[in-house]
Amino acid sequence: MDSLITAAARALAKGDLLGVLKRVALRDDAPALALRGIVMAQLGDLDRAKALLRRAARAFGPKETVARARCVVAEAEIALVSRDLGWPTKVLNAARVTLEAHGDHINAAHARNLEVRRLLLVGRLDEAERALAGLDPSALPPPSKVARDLVIAGIAMRRLQTKAARAALVRAENAAREADIPALTAEVESAALVMNTPAARLIARGEQRPLLLEEVEALLASETLVVDACRHAVRDTGTVISLATRPVLFALAAALGEAWPADVPRSTLIARAFRAKHADDSHRARLRVEIGRLRAECRAVADVSATKDGFALVPRRAREVVVLAPPVDEEHAAVLAFLADGESWSSSALALALGASPRTVQRALEALATAGKVQSFGRGPARRWMTPPVPGFPTALLLPGPLPSD
Repeated sequence: MDSLITAAARALAKGDLLGVLKRVALRDDAPALALRGIVMAQLGDLDRAKALLRRAARAFGPKETVARARCVVAEAEIALVSRDLGWPTKVLNAARVTLEAHGDHINAAHARNLEVRRLLLVGRLDEAERALAGLDPSALPPPSKVARDLVIAGIAMRRLQTKAARAALVRAENAAREADIPALTAEVESAALVMNTPAARLIARGEQRPLLLEEVEALLASETLVVDACRHAVRDTGTVISLATRPVLFALAAALGEAWPADVPRSTLIARAFRAKHADDSHRARLRVEIGRLRAECRAVADVSATKDGFALVPRRAREVVVLAPPVDEEHAAVLAFLADGESWSSSALALALGASPRTVQRALEALATAGKVQSFGRGPARRWMTPPVPGFPTALLLPGPLPSD
């Protein structure tokens, strides 16, 4: 490797993107193309970055398997940041195996981090934890430690283990300070904001207030009966009754939970559950059937009793009933939550992450776009969606900074 490539790779490891371009901007050999591709990715020009990395992979000789594998890892990170969750993971896995076999443990660890981050995005937490178990943090450089601890924090947040999440964020902050790369520090700060931002709303006795993640964790660990509108379930001291596939039953449970300890008129329940403006005898008959089904589903934690005007929720053990709702009172709050990371998503990737049908997600995106809450760019399969960016704050991509070839 010549001295300019070595100097450019060291500049990249320090986050000096201009220093990289000064050294390799006019070169078209494989190592220079790979470095330029990574720089373009960090500058946000993802299409040009992918093109440069593919050119570099083709330009490396047949014996330069490690260099080609590194290009694959860089392209995989671009796919992850582009929220192209359909990118072939088998290719990344093969590249990681190649890197491990040739002793490039740093880039192999980064490839493993990418695999875990994808699993985290699609909600496969158990698989993500098993993949993380194969990483030895003591052998990782500071940037890789940051990525690993951010993934650990993300898993802990999703599982409402706030102490573990904060500990991982502190480790990530220390590693980012050691790495001295501004983009890394910004990424850690952005992740830490989640802990200080309302994660849900508590609705109880006709009033509501925002809850932080720690407060949500404490609420779910208490002896309160919680109608969880974030996960469409009813919870009581370790008992979880999922109503995710029973939208009518959950709508009834949410209405009863919001009104507790008062009852809810039959007309209100019909409007909430069936979206009917005017109730007739068929609606009232259907309501009785659905109330019976809800009573059967929730009999372990609560009863649904009939009153003169409607129905009321009666907990069996809990002394309090509350509703845990998303932080934003928005019909498509789940879609907005994923777009809140500032990255661009395809509708197919959102469908995969949400566990919903592509058509359902497309309808939600079109409604949000009409309301001016999201925007799209590109056409056809290349179309991407994102929340309107804040002027003057371009998104940044962090890619590994090791040498592109030995």
